[in-house]
Amino acid sequence: MRFVRFLNQGQPVLGVITAEGVRVLGNESLESLLARGVDLSTHGADAIGPLVEIAEDAYLPLMQRPTKIICAGLNYADHTKESPYDQPDYPTLFPRWNSSLTAHNKPLIRPRVSNTLDYEGEMAVILKSGGRHISKDDALQHVAGYALFNEGSVREYQFKSPQWTVGKNFDDTGAFGPVLVTADELPVGGKGLLLETRVNGKIVQSANTDDMLFDVATIISTLSEAVTLEAGDVIVSGTPAGVGFGMTPKVFLQAGDVVEVSIEGIGKLVNPVIDEV
Repeated sequence: MRFVRFLNQGQPVLGVITAEGVRVLGNESLESLLARGVDLSTHGADAIGPLVEIAEDAYLPLMQRPTKIICAGLNYADHTKESPYDQPDYPTLFPRWNSSLTAHNKPLIRPRVSNTLDYEGEMAVILKSGGRHISKDDALQHVAGYALFNEGSVREYQFKSPQWTVGKNFDDTGAFGPVLVTADELPVGGKGLLLETRVNGKIVQSANTDDMLFDVATIISTLSEAVTLEAGDVIVSGTPAGVGFGMTPKVFLQAGDVVEVSIEGIGKLVNPVIDEV
């Protein structure tokens, strides 16, 4: 099943994409459904709400307040080579905050304080359950589905200190959506999928999710050694080479640019870039 969050008659609602079109499920969020242990595939199949069309400007972040957003950096070897870091033998993990999220067709905002906004096309993993000390063999049983994420990074602020958190959390720089595709509709662990990012129609990132150094099961298991994972947590699984920071000379996003992130079997996430007012 494929779930989407959007404004309908001025109210945020969750919908499911069916053969007939988008059917409204109601105003309960994905976060709430997952916390209640609802099986998304069954819930979507049982939908009886009205069929609607989604206006281009009506999309909302797939989840407004995930319980946690945890990002994996340096998870593609080719991206590490274009960064100022050596390849670590342990996942590079950092948080992202809900206030940084934006939606499909909504702008990524280049902040007043820096001209170094960069794109990072990534696959997001949404958990339906969690716990501690989850084995790698059991980890994928906790996955509800997958989505697209543009993990926009303000490089100047990312590299102001040894940890990256501020540069990864500017408002309206983390595009999330437009759909959640349930795990049963994709290869196990989201493997073998083509991931591409385009800027103004030009392909700048192209890789396969098989290229991740730490796969989805490994990231979940490793996180759970330290952190109690929960239903509704989001794991953003890393970006491949091709970011603007890695180019010579460096190329950062400008107002008027359009960034598209696509992953085979999931869809496309599109965001224009504007300057902060």
